[in-house]
Amino acid sequence: MLITLMILVFVLGYAAIAFEHPLKIDKAASALIIGGLGWALFAFTGIDHHTLTHEIQHHIVDIAEILFFLLGAMTIVELIDAHQGFAIITDKITTNNKVKLVWILSAITFLFSAALDNLTTAIVMAALLPKIIKEKNDLWMFAGMVIISANAGGAWSPIGDVTTIMLWIGGQVSASNIIVSVIIPSIVCAVIPLIYLSFKLKGNIIRPDNVTLEEHKKNPTTSFERNLIFYLGVAGLLFVPIFKTITHLPPYVGMILSLGFLWLVTEIIHRSKNHEEKSQLSVIGVLKKVDTPTIFFFLGILLAVASLQSAGQLDIVAEYLDTSFNGQTAEGIYIINIIIGLLSSIVDNVPLVAGAMGMYPVMESGFYAVDGMFWEFLAYCAGTGGSVLIIGSAAGVAVMGILKIDFIWYLKNISFLALIGYISGAITYILLQ
Repeated sequence: MLITLMILVFVLGYAAIAFEHPLKIDKAASALIIGGLGWALFAFTGIDHHTLTHEIQHHIVDIAEILFFLLGAMTIVELIDAHQGFAIITDKITTNNKVKLVWILSAITFLFSAALDNLTTAIVMAALLPKIIKEKNDLWMFAGMVIISANAGGAWSPIGDVTTIMLWIGGQVSASNIIVSVIIPSIVCAVIPLIYLSFKLKGNIIRPDNVTLEEHKKNPTTSFERNLIFYLGVAGLLFVPIFKTITHLPPYVGMILSLGFLWLVTEIIHRSKNHEEKSQLSVIGVLKKVDTPTIFFFLGILLAVASLQSAGQLDIVAEYLDTSFNGQTAEGIYIINIIIGLLSSIVDNVPLVAGAMGMYPVMESGFYAVDGMFWEFLAYCAGTGGSVLIIGSAAGVAVMGILKIDFIWYLKNISFLALIGYISGAITYILLQ
């Protein structure tokens, strides 16, 4: 009974997030309520205190890693923005043609997300887009393509998406093999929506009025400061996957190390300025601009999914798929992974992949061997399927929070594009086999 109630709370909360704009209730509030209620209901299911504590502590570590990573990345991006660092990129993108611009921005996003990861790239691009595009509908349309491109770019790189990282660290796939086997389906996944959109988009974008923010009028940054913080910020973000590969520490450790270094540099270069000038360009001043509701939204939604995972609901789904579609045949594997990818647009892809990793041990040979077909296709499907709904991926949730994109608007305008890209990439993978 209580488990059914947990599912009901999740569904109602999900609906409240989806209809955030008509209800006029911020999605962070709905997410926090379903996160808290999910665990409260789970506590009354008869589980003993020790096991309950162990379960929530296990999940809170994973959630905290994502939140610290997100907070660090958003602060670095805001710091670059405070120094007008993004002008270095926006000044070079001169075209106003919608079709050309969507291809350029999608290509940048695709390549960036493979080198950084899809979440960091989405945060950077969400900060960049309002500096190029004024109209809300155009801004959201381009943001939707950023989400699709970020997830497609992250799927083929061992450090590009949290699920690919999980499979790589878990020993299910090797770095070189995942790149070779998934890069072509990922490119197809990103390109098909762009081709479709090229026939739909007409005319030019309207650029935002070149209004300098009040603080920049008072504290114009020098060309040296602007370049230094931009290049150090980008280097700091690129350092994160390298640091993780060398030390095997979680990505958030590299992110807070990069932020700490950048903090030190800004304190040194602005030390001669008065307090008022310095506060606008320091990390302390920038932290006031970081989008805290997005952090809380992440916390709530991840807690809600974690409660369902601890209650065993996601394992039931995984077992149902295995018995219904026969996970021992190639056709069964294709169907199971495609469904997992689509499910990951509703439920976070991390527990779904964790469930699959727990269900299927790595074999000596066959579909479930290291670099076996099941794991390769799982990396593609779990990485790209989340784009179908805006809250189906970390990149989508971050962009939704930063640019205030409406769930229903995304469903009407972007979900179809994401779906045709996802299915096209999946068919490409199957044909390549």
